[in-house]
Amino acid sequence: MNQPLPTLRWHGEHNGHLVLIDQTRLPADVVERHCHTVAEVWKAIRTLAVRGAPAIGCAAAYGVCVGLAEGLPLQQICDSLRTSRPTAVNLFWALDRMQKVAEEVTPDQLREALLSEAKKIHQEDRQMCADIGTQGADLLSGLAPGSDLLTHCNAGALATGGDGTALSVIFELARRKKQPHVWVDETRPLLQGARLTSWELQRRNIDCTLICDSMAAQVMQEGRVQAIITGADRIAANGDTANKIGTQSIAILAQYFDIPFYIAAPTSTFDLALATGNEIPIEQREAQEITHSFGASTAPPGVGVYNPGFDVTPAKLITKIITEDGVLTPQTEAIQKFFSSQVAHPWSST
Repeated sequence: MNQPLPTLRWHGEHNGHLVLIDQTRLPADVVERHCHTVAEVWKAIRTLAVRGAPAIGCAAAYGVCVGLAEGLPLQQICDSLRTSRPTAVNLFWALDRMQKVAEEVTPDQLREALLSEAKKIHQEDRQMCADIGTQGADLLSGLAPGSDLLTHCNAGALATGGDGTALSVIFELARRKKQPHVWVDETRPLLQGARLTSWELQRRNIDCTLICDSMAAQVMQEGRVQAIITGADRIAANGDTANKIGTQSIAILAQYFDIPFYIAAPTSTFDLALATGNEIPIEQREAQEITHSFGASTAPPGVGVYNPGFDVTPAKLITKIITEDGVLTPQTEAIQKFFSSQVAHPWSST
């Protein structure tokens, strides 16, 4: 099983910089992008060179260290990075965590302490991915070998600091000799499923088949899907979940065809300050992502475009939420009870 390149890494010491795989170049080119300034980190997050809620959180934490190496004030750094993308709560969670550490050290200790904290966030993310994989594989242990799973967008190593969230479950099932087959939604308009998820699965020697988003219903109707698993960018206190646009459609189809629909996400993706998904901000992306797909004109000039980057799947459509600390029923009471026993996780809201 081939091991993937690290999605992101810190190069050097306090005066170092952030290095990440430029995901806009995949799958044709595997190119690392070097970010020496906060502006470059901001642009990498905004343009999806680095993407996926956990990976965005790690990148933001390292972005703080990049800004300090530039000599910028901490508050200015964090304020800038907060504007890069609005939906993934891990971005704000990581920045809040870095600022909290800054409040506890002297100015002379600041750069060393925050670089250490960024590396800690990254390492915790690696362990989180492994734990989600274990929790999810245990939950799906009843699947027969060779079972068919379906996933949407990319929730693998490219979206995290480790092995991924949804894909970590699939990777762990493969390690357990379950030989899963994965249906991969292409994920319009930026094709994260086609460009990234298929690439990751092939590198791990996982059997997969790419389909257009509009083909998912037909595949389900043919009885070719035993379970669906996706990642998440923000989860409200009642279990409503924001994920890449198109996820809600898949969940509705899953309910119609009586197929279990699972969300795999770290506890840091929950925003307990938001009662329901109606409060989750939905990022509006540029029109050119639809009208000029990867540079080619695919629509007539001047046509109106609506391009939300995410949608919110209601909790009632979600079978279970898989976290690194356990499997949750997506209900307010169950989530409150779960987090009342979790004392190590700081929570934030935008």
